[in-house]
Amino acid sequence: MKIRKLTLTTGAAVLLAGAASAAWDEYKPLFALGYAEPEEDQLVHIPPTLQDLEDAAMSPELKDVVRRGHDLFVDTQQLRGQHVFNDMNCASCHMDAGRQPFSAALWPAAITLPDYRGKNWQVNSLEERVVGCFTYSMNGNPPEYGSDTMLAITTYMQWLAKGAPVYPDQEIYGRGYGSVAEPEQEPNYERGKAVYAQSCAICHAEDGQGLKQDGQVVFPPLWGDGSYNWGAGMSRINTSAAFIKHNMPLGQPNSLSDQEAWDVAFYMNSHERPQDPRYTGDVHETREKHANFHGRTLYGTVREVDGHLLGDHDNTGEKDFLRPEILRSRTFD
Repeated sequence: MKIRKLTLTTGAAVLLAGAASAAWDEYKPLFALGYAEPEEDQLVHIPPTLQDLEDAAMSPELKDVVRRGHDLFVDTQQLRGQHVFNDMNCASCHMDAGRQPFSAALWPAAITLPDYRGKNWQVNSLEERVVGCFTYSMNGNPPEYGSDTMLAITTYMQWLAKGAPVYPDQEIYGRGYGSVAEPEQEPNYERGKAVYAQSCAICHAEDGQGLKQDGQVVFPPLWGDGSYNWGAGMSRINTSAAFIKHNMPLGQPNSLSDQEAWDVAFYMNSHERPQDPRYTGDVHETREKHANFHGRTLYGTVREVDGHLLGDHDNTGEKDFLRPEILRSRTFD
């Protein structure tokens, strides 16, 4: 690795010259798997582990809350029927219990929120960000603000950010899912279907419904009632393409070409899923109202292979409501 000026945090903010810290070794295997190395002046943070939690000089009660947050994050299905109404866990989209770069690591949210979010046109707190994940990705009914469940999850997120600066001036290394170059060819259903059959079906099944063993979710479904709904960020083709490129197939990140990642993301999101909770009763009206979001989804468009209008239904999956009451708008005008 080249000697470069980075801000590396591992519990305290320090300037690092290349690999001068043993903690840096944690990211070396990622580089071997094709992940980009940090650029000049990027903020790099190594989130603490559960062993770090055990070794930390923190109150036992606080440690209990962090552990509970971790437990809920990796096994969100324990909230099934209360806050979760599909077969997803938080860790389905945030790999390594929310620690892994280019897999929507949790700690950047903890140091950059509250902030404006274009998805709902308002400043969102950390709790509101969690509410959004439960509403869309989990097709659920989010935990109440200030509840024990909300406290545990947000405490876990903030603990992962331990030592990182709040509202950093630097770009954050590995934030979100990264990006993938625009494809040379328009994403294509049939090409994506072929990539899916070769690289994805072994875990997520030919019908996209994932795998359960003894009632436990092993691999989540990618479409249908058990998957994320039309309002989830993963329904955007660019978002899912970046996630797939940097994280899939499991254990083989960056093995698909950019074109393959776009094609399989297009195929995956050409299938039906529960209705967007923001649905107005008309799919075209909903798409237009939220064009800033649905401009990168296939919601409200016609699937060319069979002429099906995607999202034109009232199906809310396993839940018996459309929009959680907890969703709210705010203005300081």
